[in-house]
Amino acid sequence: MVSDGEGEAYGHYSNVLRLLREHHSWFNRCIPLIASENVPSPAVREAIASDFANRYAEGWPGERVYAGCVYIDQVELICIELARRVFRAEFADVRPVSGVVANLAVYAAFTEPNDIMLALAIPNGGHISHGKREHSGTAGLVRGLQVETFAFNREEMNIDVDSTIKKVEEMKRDGGKLPRLAMFGASLFLFPHPVRELADYMHANNMTICYDAAHVAGLIAGNEFQDPLREGADIMTMSTHKTLFGPQGGMILSFERHAEGIKKAVFPGNTSSHHLHNVAGKAIALAEMLAFGGEYARQVVRNARALAEALHNLGFDVLGEKHGFTRSHQVAVDISRYGDGGSIERALEKAGIICNRQLLPGDIKAGRNYRHPGGIRLGTAEVTRLGMREQDMVEVARFIRRVVVDGDEASRVAGDVAEFRKGFQRVHYAFDDGIGAYEYISLVGRRK
Repeated sequence: MVSDGEGEAYGHYSNVLRLLREHHSWFNRCIPLIASENVPSPAVREAIASDFANRYAEGWPGERVYAGCVYIDQVELICIELARRVFRAEFADVRPVSGVVANLAVYAAFTEPNDIMLALAIPNGGHISHGKREHSGTAGLVRGLQVETFAFNREEMNIDVDSTIKKVEEMKRDGGKLPRLAMFGASLFLFPHPVRELADYMHANNMTICYDAAHVAGLIAGNEFQDPLREGADIMTMSTHKTLFGPQGGMILSFERHAEGIKKAVFPGNTSSHHLHNVAGKAIALAEMLAFGGEYARQVVRNARALAEALHNLGFDVLGEKHGFTRSHQVAVDISRYGDGGSIERALEKAGIICNRQLLPGDIKAGRNYRHPGGIRLGTAEVTRLGMREQDMVEVARFIRRVVVDGDEASRVAGDVAEFRKGFQRVHYAFDDGIGAYEYISLVGRRK
């Protein structure tokens, strides 16, 4: 006889499994345009479902706090070597469990509380991990850094080099502290940042330069964006699940002279268990990037530019027109003529088009906020991995116009989107495509 408690527990158990299946089925019918997401290969999915997920390996390979790491150490050393090779780095730490944790480790290794950091303002594309304390940003709230913002040119959609130097020179004249850390990289990231143009000046003023490659790591690996470690950056942090198509996690790349400080800041400073199944997944993704990264990165950027041009031709206000709209995987669209970003995000989701609302430069002054901003952000990393090319981006743009401009019924558009998606069911730029990109793999109820 099943007790009431057991019956309730079983109901929750089965409901969670049902919802997981429904999510997979739904994504099989949608166009995924979230710029901070990607779809892993079957091999990466196998790695993250392995027993590595249940184990601990605190410390560096060969110096573990725990036993039982015979094979774990070998996999992590492979991952480190692949990361060094893919990003042409002297040193790699693959243990951070996210891009934010990677940034926290850099803050711990290279700054003290109350030091000043230069970073982009959030409405200009800055990430919350670079943010001020008053905005609950990681740098200010957790490390206690004082954050000053780069000067920004909205027409260029990039950091203004001359105005940034002028700002630092004014800080000098005022007799105050100068920035200790300069953080390049962004959440809205259309064009390469001027690392080379500012590196000598920053180093001459005793600044350490970090480049947050969370969004563009796969493009950097594929030689399709910029090369921060050769342009003057001292450290490069990243997520491993955006244009770099691995599992969720983070990494830090740098030079050997900074290795010990970074290693200690990662463990024991900011991580304990570092999610070993994801380290294995990172290793496989890096191997895939080594084999297919150049071709993939080129197609991602071609697709982003094709999507931006198609939207522009359909009457949308696409940012960055002066420089061809984008050189990354991202497209930024000012949709304030049609509503706010939050409302349009929801309308597109109902039609099977998954993207996110986006604060744009000037939104705060215009009285907008992150819930109801003036823009949306689109990304082509995941649809490229599903096999879409430039001509498919034209069709995607038409779907977006039907929802945002024409007011077509969401269910009708969703049906057409699902039909369109039938041609894109496998993961490309991988060693195998034996299962569908969003095929649900059940372990429950299996029999020998």
